[in-house]
Amino acid sequence: MTTDHGTGPDLHVALIGYGKGGEVFHAPLIDATPGLRLAAVVTANPERGAAVRARYPHTEVITSTDELWRRAGEFEIAVVTTPNETHAPLARAGLEAGLAVVVDKPFTVTAADARALRAEAERRGQVLTVFHNRRWDSDFLTLWQLIEDGELGRVHRFESRFERWRPRPRGTWRESGAVEDGAGLLYDLGSHLIDQAVNLFGPVRAVYAELESLRGGADDDTFVALTHAGGVRSHLWMSAMAAQPGPRFRVLGDRAAYTVDGLDGQEARLGAGERPGGADWGVEPESAWGRLGVADDTKAVPGQRGDYPAFYAQVRDAVGEGDPVPVDVHEIIHGLDVIEAALRSARTGQVVEPPRT
Repeated sequence: MTTDHGTGPDLHVALIGYGKGGEVFHAPLIDATPGLRLAAVVTANPERGAAVRARYPHTEVITSTDELWRRAGEFEIAVVTTPNETHAPLARAGLEAGLAVVVDKPFTVTAADARALRAEAERRGQVLTVFHNRRWDSDFLTLWQLIEDGELGRVHRFESRFERWRPRPRGTWRESGAVEDGAGLLYDLGSHLIDQAVNLFGPVRAVYAELESLRGGADDDTFVALTHAGGVRSHLWMSAMAAQPGPRFRVLGDRAAYTVDGLDGQEARLGAGERPGGADWGVEPESAWGRLGVADDTKAVPGQRGDYPAFYAQVRDAVGEGDPVPVDVHEIIHGLDVIEAALRSARTGQVVEPPRT
């Protein structure tokens, strides 16, 4: 089934899972995308099912993936937003059912699983992609443009942080689960930070990492140092124990530096229940703009417009029109190689070389 962005038949999407990822990100973005229909949400949780019915009265609630696969002919796209260790088996089942598949990050827990899924999708000629929404953050898009325009000169160091203050763990699987199941900040926030670094500066040839568990459970205070093949060094911090967070980005070049604080506002707006895609969607206030320059001679740089809705618009066009996917699985496999290298580095205290892409 194809679509012409709203005047033809919609592509029917089945969303598997309705935790934070499904409720805050995927469901509203799918629902707001012309040419896509949020046809079903799969959840066995009665409270979550009731929340789906209240917010999306035209969306069916299906209580098991077994039922979804039996009815796979009613859908074109399956979106997997469930605990990390279930990503690979559910994505494979979706491909085997003849559906295009979108998987929330991290794509899989192991790079081997990721490679196997890529091969399966290629064998079936089916669309497979990964939800890395942080590629459409305002600050990241702004930094990308500054680098493209040569405003920083030759970049030699990239510092990037997702830091929070949550001294009391919430007891979720992300915080209390096992690292081998994809729990902890390295797989969670680290997936975003590594993906952004690789997008900006290319493949990684060396990894050093420190993983701490300050609250018990999975890692909650983590540092990863990457040396890119092109020579740039990326220093990435992710923490739930940062009483005073550092800058979101600090990027040092031989001509100037760029620093920005805070987080892109799209997640907060989605979390407040706002429908994405309005006239001011993704627009950051001047108070949130980063600064470019040298020492005390800096200027505010208007933030590029953040655009999470672009992801599902590109999914629609990939499935319906054969256009490129928004996130290529090949890039994500390298990111998982880097995560696995970081885990080895943290265990051994050594610098680890990930497999070459």
